[in-house]
Amino acid sequence: MEISEVKTQKFIIKFFPEIMIKGNTAKRQMISQLHNNLRNLLTRISSEITVRKFFDKIEVVCPIGVVVEVRQKLLDTPGVEQVLEALQFDNVTTIDQIKVIVNEMSAKEIQNKAFVVRAKRSGTHSFRSPQIEQTVGGYMLALNSGSRVDLHKPEVTINIELVDNQLNIITNKYRGLGGFPLGTQGDILSLMSGGFDSTVASYLTMKRGIKTHFIFFNLGGIAHEIGVKQVAFYLWNKFGSSHRVSFISVPFDDVVTEIFKSTSESYMGVTLKRLMLKASEAIANEMGIDALLTGESVAQVSSQTLRNLALIDQVSNKLILRPLSTMNKPEIMSIANDIGTRRFAETMPEYCGVISKNPITHGSYKRMEIEAKKFDYTVLDEAISKAVKLNVDELINDISEIGQIESVSDISSGEFTVIDIRQGDECIQTSCETIKIPFHKLKSEFKKLPQDKEYLFYCDKGILSQLHAQYLRDAENYTNIRVYRPRTKCSL
Repeated sequence: MEISEVKTQKFIIKFFPEIMIKGNTAKRQMISQLHNNLRNLLTRISSEITVRKFFDKIEVVCPIGVVVEVRQKLLDTPGVEQVLEALQFDNVTTIDQIKVIVNEMSAKEIQNKAFVVRAKRSGTHSFRSPQIEQTVGGYMLALNSGSRVDLHKPEVTINIELVDNQLNIITNKYRGLGGFPLGTQGDILSLMSGGFDSTVASYLTMKRGIKTHFIFFNLGGIAHEIGVKQVAFYLWNKFGSSHRVSFISVPFDDVVTEIFKSTSESYMGVTLKRLMLKASEAIANEMGIDALLTGESVAQVSSQTLRNLALIDQVSNKLILRPLSTMNKPEIMSIANDIGTRRFAETMPEYCGVISKNPITHGSYKRMEIEAKKFDYTVLDEAISKAVKLNVDELINDISEIGQIESVSDISSGEFTVIDIRQGDECIQTSCETIKIPFHKLKSEFKKLPQDKEYLFYCDKGILSQLHAQYLRDAENYTNIRVYRPRTKCSL
């Protein structure tokens, strides 16, 4: 039997096991959703790709030239448990045809090795699966000297499937993402900071089939916003691009300023989280979304004790999911590494933690009520009204190249004025003129300074100074700002 050159690659998609144990209606709906998702994703790669749905699998056939891209997209799609690569042969009706084709395709793999043939069959045939295994195995054993059959500990397993008159030889098996098909479990709004926790939490809800939108609270930096947009786009493009989702950016710098004015120091962190949830709820209501998502983990920071989480949740009637609540940091970082978000998270500032000094770890309900009444909520309403909403697939056009603000280590010339932007009363001592302006006041106070001078922003890690220098340069067109990074300091 002459076998023509293979010009296409076939993939057999096996479903996540939880899909298969659902009731018939739910199962059909999930399989149809996965089928539609894969068609949306794969037709963008090539119009020549075909996607066929069956009750227990989905088959994808693509040109050889796009195999690598198609394989990766299948492995990153929620709902896919296993991806099998197969060679497909049609009009195969006899065992003699099967044995010739399998030997032609697989003889090289079994040279001087122990092998076994495993066969699955569906349809009407005059023979059964064990007969296929015995006939094909015996034929290959006779034609390949040095090879031997081992039913229990084979070095090579040749997997074949016969569906009616179609023969599939399985050449590779890959483990998929698992989970439920995206779009089967509703929508959620993820509070996205771009760090390890929020990116991993967003990935986990996407994997579970939840259409995950992103909301970002900008506490004072265009560079930070662009970094978060980049990681949001990455997550969507890799795991969720079968659906269109939104990215909402809320300017929160004035909210932070109001917190400093009205809130006691120890309750600032909890108050900030409460206001983020309150704003998220308002925007989720506009979008018709029932649940919010955070990356909080119990006891990871002061605002994440059980009591403080309870205080935070008081402000919202939404369901709040925290998939990382019992995970530790190494576990979270390991997932981030696996999914490719670690490189983004490592350069992202943990902004929320810098506004709370001597934070309370076991807040009081009565005291929280008092603190909440001090805040001017018109500031929050104004921030919500200024929220900017984009489709995530449009972010790539929205993200522009931003150059890093120049840093200066040597200030011995005395030509600079150093501005210490850290919270609190402490001020760095330098050989230059040094002044104190906490970061949350920079927006209003910097414009009052003489603009014929050169200024260097300073903070402990160099992150806040970089963000705020970037913000003032891009938003306010200041060109006389750089960052001070002493050589003796370890900067991020």
